[in-house]
Amino acid sequence: MADSHEIALSELLGALSSALDIAEGEPPGHAARSCLIGMRVADELGLDPSARSDLFYALLLKDAGCSANSAHMAALFRADDQTAKHSSKLVDWSRPLSAFAWSLKTVAPDGSVIERADRLRAIRNEGHVTRALMKARCHRGAEIARKLGFSEATAQAVQALDEHWDGRGQPLGLSGTSIPLAARIMCLAQTVEVFHAARGVHIAYQVVAKRSDHWFDPELVEALGTFRHDGRFWNSLATPDVSSVEPPDRILTADEDRLDTIAEGFAAVIDAKSPWTHEHCDRVCAIAIGMGTLLAFDDAALRELRRAALLHDIGKLSISNRILDKPGPLTEAEQTKFKQHARLTEQILRRVPGFDGFAALASAHHERLDGGGYPRGLAAEDQTMSMRVLAVADVYEALVSERPYRPAYSSEVALELMSGDVPERLDADAFGALKALLADGDLGIRYDDLTGFRRRLRKLP
Repeated sequence: MADSHEIALSELLGALSSALDIAEGEPPGHAARSCLIGMRVADELGLDPSARSDLFYALLLKDAGCSANSAHMAALFRADDQTAKHSSKLVDWSRPLSAFAWSLKTVAPDGSVIERADRLRAIRNEGHVTRALMKARCHRGAEIARKLGFSEATAQAVQALDEHWDGRGQPLGLSGTSIPLAARIMCLAQTVEVFHAARGVHIAYQVVAKRSDHWFDPELVEALGTFRHDGRFWNSLATPDVSSVEPPDRILTADEDRLDTIAEGFAAVIDAKSPWTHEHCDRVCAIAIGMGTLLAFDDAALRELRRAALLHDIGKLSISNRILDKPGPLTEAEQTKFKQHARLTEQILRRVPGFDGFAALASAHHERLDGGGYPRGLAAEDQTMSMRVLAVADVYEALVSERPYRPAYSSEVALELMSGDVPERLDADAFGALKALLADGDLGIRYDDLTGFRRRLRKLP
C-alpha cells in the first residue's frame, strides 16, 4: 500500500465520488465536474480561503446521502431509482405541470395502466413525499460529512443542497441568504453540470438564468455568466481534475486513521442503500476481523481486511433497489445485473489511492474455492486467506439477517447450512474460526446488541 501520508484527500474523495455518481444515476465524474464549476463560481465571487475549503469538500461530498432515499423512491415509483433520480434533475419541481408530466413518464414504466394510475394516486396522496425523500438524503449526507471529520460548514452545506432562493426547495424551505452560501453554489453547480452534460453549456446557462431569483441566487447566476463563453474551461470538464481547484494553502492529506474513517463513512453510505442490508458492512467487518484475530493475522493484514470488509459492497450502489429489495426470486437478467456489483467494487477501489491495494480482496466475497463463485471464478489456489475469511463472514451475516424474500435464520441453522459447503466451496479453517468466534463470549457477535457490537468493532485494529 502506498504511504497514505502522501495521499491528498481531494484525490481520495474525488475517486470515491464516482461511487456516489453511480448511486445518484449520474455518469462517473458528475461530482468532480460539479466541483470544478462550483469552485470557478467561488473564484468569481472572491471567496476567502476558509470558505473555499469548506465549499470544495462539500462539492465532492454533495451526494453522500444519495443512498438514503433509494429504497423509498424505488418502492413509491415502482421504477429504477437511479433512472428516476437522474431524470428528476432535469425537471423544475416548482411547476406542477412539469412535475406531473415527469411522474407520469416515470412511474411503473413496465406496469399496466391501472398500476401506473395507482402509483400516481399514491404519490398524490403522499403529499409530503418529495420533502421526505429529500430530507432523508440531505440529513444523511450531512451526517456522513461529519463522520468523515469535515467542518460543520461543509456538513451544513451538504444538508442545504436542495434549498432554493425563493424558499420552495427542500427539505426545510430555507430562502435567500438563510441558505448557506456554499449550498447555494452547490445547487447551481450541480444543475449546470447536469444540463451541460445533457444539452451543452448554452442550454445550461439558459436554464439557470430562467431560474434566477427563483431556484438560484441572482448573484451566483451573474458570476456564472462571466465565464459562460470560456470554451477552455468547459472543455476541461471532459477530464475533470479536482486537484487543480483544491485550495493550495489548505490541502488535507489522509493518514492511516483518516483512511479508516473514510472507509467507515462510505460503509454507512453503502448500508443505507437498502433497509434489508442495514449495517451489513459493519457486521461483516466485525465478524471478519474477529475471525482474522483468531487466525493470528498480523496488524497490517487485519487493517486491510477491515477496510475491505467495510467497502466490499460498494458496487451495490450501482444496483437498482427494484432488484435489491425484490421480495421474490430474481430473473436471469436481474441475477446478471446483481452479480456485476462485485466486479464494480474492484473497479471503484482500484481508482482510489490507498484503497487500490485491497480492491481484489474486497471484490472476492462471492468467490468459492471450487471456482464456482464470481466475479472472476477464482479457484482455491488463487484465493488468499483474507479472501476466504471475507467470503465466510459475508455468507454468515447474510444468512442470519432478514431479507425481503425470507426471514433471518438462527445462528445454529446458518452454520448448519454453511457446513454443507465446507471444505469444497468455503474454507475449513475460516469456518472453524467463525464457529470459535461465535462460541467465545468476549468476541462473539450479538445481533440484538448493536451498541456493544460497535464498541467491539472500534477496539479491533
